[in-house]
Amino acid sequence: MREILYLEVPTPEIETVRSWLQTDFEPGNGEKMLTSEGFRLKIPSANTEAGATFSENLHAELSVFVWSVQRTTYLKVFRWAEKPFPNEGKILQHLTKEIRNRFRHHYPEPPAIDLSQESIFAALGSAYPLTVKYFQKMPNGEYDLTRAYWWEQRWREGVRNPQQPRQVVFSQGMRGAAGDRKIISPSSPTYDIIYIGGALGAIHAALMAKLGYKVLLVERMPFGRMNREWNISRDEIQSLVNLGLVTPTELETIIAREYKDGFNKFFDANNPSKLRSPVLHTPTVLNLGLDSEKWLLMCGQKLQAAGGEIWDETEFMRADIDISQVILQVKHLPSQVEKQVSGRLLIDAMGTASPIAWQLNGGRAFDSVCPTVGAVIESGFEPGVWDSQYGDVLYSHGDISRGRQLIWELFPAADDELTIYLFHYHEVNAENPGSLLEMYEDFFTILPEYRRCDMEKLVWKKPTFGYIPGHFSVGSSDRTVAFDRLIAIGDAASLQSPLVFTGFGSLVRNLERLTTLLDTALKHDLLSFRHLNRIRAYQSNVSVTWLFSKGMMVPTGKFLPPQRINSMLNTFFGLLADEPQEVADNFIKDRCDWLTFNRLALKAARKNPALLLWIWELAGPRDLMRWLGSYFNFGRHALISALLNPWFGRFLNRVGFWLEPRNPGLWLWLLAINYAIATGKPRSRSQVAKANPEAIIPKSEARILN
Repeated sequence: MREILYLEVPTPEIETVRSWLQTDFEPGNGEKMLTSEGFRLKIPSANTEAGATFSENLHAELSVFVWSVQRTTYLKVFRWAEKPFPNEGKILQHLTKEIRNRFRHHYPEPPAIDLSQESIFAALGSAYPLTVKYFQKMPNGEYDLTRAYWWEQRWREGVRNPQQPRQVVFSQGMRGAAGDRKIISPSSPTYDIIYIGGALGAIHAALMAKLGYKVLLVERMPFGRMNREWNISRDEIQSLVNLGLVTPTELETIIAREYKDGFNKFFDANNPSKLRSPVLHTPTVLNLGLDSEKWLLMCGQKLQAAGGEIWDETEFMRADIDISQVILQVKHLPSQVEKQVSGRLLIDAMGTASPIAWQLNGGRAFDSVCPTVGAVIESGFEPGVWDSQYGDVLYSHGDISRGRQLIWELFPAADDELTIYLFHYHEVNAENPGSLLEMYEDFFTILPEYRRCDMEKLVWKKPTFGYIPGHFSVGSSDRTVAFDRLIAIGDAASLQSPLVFTGFGSLVRNLERLTTLLDTALKHDLLSFRHLNRIRAYQSNVSVTWLFSKGMMVPTGKFLPPQRINSMLNTFFGLLADEPQEVADNFIKDRCDWLTFNRLALKAARKNPALLLWIWELAGPRDLMRWLGSYFNFGRHALISALLNPWFGRFLNRVGFWLEPRNPGLWLWLLAINYAIATGKPRSRSQVAKANPEAIIPKSEARILN
């Protein structure tokens, strides 16, 4: 028996596909015999031959059947003989063509709703029945589902109208800068820094407030609430202690769980044997599960203790920038009262939905995105389903599903809590922007396929969802992250790793860099676009890895062999599994150097020569040329770093005391160069933090220190 065809049929309606196969499809050759899951195709007058072997005497017959997993239908054709079925190639081509014509890619959109007439549950119940069912079981489920709906609508609007983003930033000299609003300019700014966005923004705001700046944090939601949990490694989060934001004792109180090991494994049942890989163990990657809400509240306390202010449930409306300050229009949502506030510098930390990021970058705000959904589950899994001393960092349990390669993450938290995510790498496309609600319907349907459970017994704590963006940078300045008196950080800047797609990890890894450079800019009033646009978390070794994430995206409207993405993932993660632990640790934490990158790339090409053709098919000539630009920039940066690294930092230490007061602009530029050289260096085996097998912190011990 031999497999001769494997197709993804992009629909969850397996009954419709089965009925079409059995009733409507005409193979054009052979006798069609119906089976429970498809049909058999045989030659009516097949006789055995005397003296022939058993395999030679097998009847020439094809078996066509379908099955369903991941809310997707799959089809395979097997041949029951060594020699081909008569006109076999034509039959397979005809079947493929007909099934593609009958079952095309479909990208559902959320229905238009009017919440003044009905609840969000009633409005979405028919389109997303399981999503509504399980959100109703969550505390604040109605609020959170409404937020997910509007977040998706806002994302779709931005993707489909990138050339005309909503203008929210105005400056002197811009046409229509004041619009029809009356802008009252205070004689001097009220605050040094105003942050918009209270998740990643709260961390940096607390740090800048501790440095003595007068800080205001504006947050649309009630402060401390977020629809995302955070994981990080111990060596990365140590920067919070090094910068003085928290003490070692305080840090331990926000760690809900530290586990022994993390697993990375991709489905390979349909891969050839050479493209199957062992589990990649990453014990020092994302192995700390943080209590994100507790952490945000701690940051809020530190911000306020340092003299800062928090305006929560307050929406940003617009910013007017003049030569001396930025003036914000904001609206307090409960009272609907609008007010103005002024500051020397505005920091955009609004994430992917940021209208500022869309305006600054016009038609190219983001190149890719990870639509991510999930939930924090308090309890309900049977004992033995998962050991909370371990995390599932990246895992797939099936092949391409309705044009997406779905990937799971599972991170234990305090007590029996598990945080589970489902996401896919996605190319931003106006026809197919990526849907949170469609992903949630998948999540609630296929969660028992991923980890055995009775959905009715699970206790839901809160949903976790969002759009996590990526930008494929060719150089350090091809994305605008700043304007006069304005700079973006975190997901709004979209300078995080295109592989891991974590704005939190990127911010923490670059926290010292951003803080030192911003402190220098504020001290010397270097707040023009020319200076602020140098303050960014760009790394050439990160930008070159975008081709890897590009290889995990199914282009909109295109059909690939269902196992293609898993084959690529298993190729590369199999190589990492064969390497010393520090190689995988450095690669995933954006510390891969030029020599290691090239060595791994050549090794992957030798192991799977088809990889280059697959990447060409997915990326296309235009994006490959862009990637070559990133690659040459990576090599140039590696050469410059090798030349400057031995002496440049010591040189700055010697000249800084007299250069900074005499030419602060030059000093800021040199500091930015020094951080660009120093950031992203690989660590040796002795420098890679070791996981603590006994470090499991129960929830009852966690306290916020006052």
